[in-house]
Amino acid sequence: MRHLLTSVQEALKDRYLVKSEVGRGSVAGVFFAWDHDRACDVAIKVLRPDYRATIIAERFHREIQFLSVLDHPNILPILDSGEQGALLYFTMPFAHGDTLGARITGGGQLPIEETLAITRDIAGAIDHAHSKNIIHRDIKPENVVFEESQALICDFGIARAVVTAGGERLSSSGLIVGTPEYMSPEQAAGQMDVGEATDIYALACLVYTMLAGEPPFTGPTTQAVMARHIAGKPPKLVHVRPEVSENMRKAIEWGMAREPEDRPPSAMEFVGELRPN
Repeated sequence: MRHLLTSVQEALKDRYLVKSEVGRGSVAGVFFAWDHDRACDVAIKVLRPDYRATIIAERFHREIQFLSVLDHPNILPILDSGEQGALLYFTMPFAHGDTLGARITGGGQLPIEETLAITRDIAGAIDHAHSKNIIHRDIKPENVVFEESQALICDFGIARAVVTAGGERLSSSGLIVGTPEYMSPEQAAGQMDVGEATDIYALACLVYTMLAGEPPFTGPTTQAVMARHIAGKPPKLVHVRPEVSENMRKAIEWGMAREPEDRPPSAMEFVGELRPN
């Protein structure tokens, strides 16, 4: 890990003061840095070498520029992208709060009112992005960060950029874009051109996770989890959180419908059905 940090520091030293590595995601390593030009803290996300090998950098940068159309208080914006030697990276403001994943890991089941407040924030961001024809494809607890009480989605459009810039090379590599525990059935089945319903499904999985303290589908391998999304029905939330209302349970099942056309038409319509009593 120290070697990677040193490599990133050296490669980007003219523009950024890279202070530490703060995490590793499914597609990129995350570094905390100071942006000399913007005079602010940023998160630098450096694509993993296996993904970097499939991506045409020029296409990736074009996709990142396209994401500038996103302007919503609950979306952490992409600031820039760049290439330095073998490194392909993008940057965003650094959120100093914790992630939703950390909250769930540290405290388990979230209170119902907190779950609803977080879901409303995320749903508004999703519908805004969908109005711009941008799908997230990787909504999960680790991609939700907090600034005080406000929930922000990060990496909006990055999965699309990776898929678009990778093209056939990504398809033939065997790499997956997304997180198995939150993949829609069509995404788990390998469909590359997924629609808005994929994000609705992931949001419903996220709500289940906040209420249950664990994702709806787990398994010993990535393939096992993906297979459960394709073939299985979500477990009954009543067994792990009996005080959750029947309205909320039905809404989650609606959001996690196997067929995309059977899911809510928008994220906010899904939220509207999450009635606590």
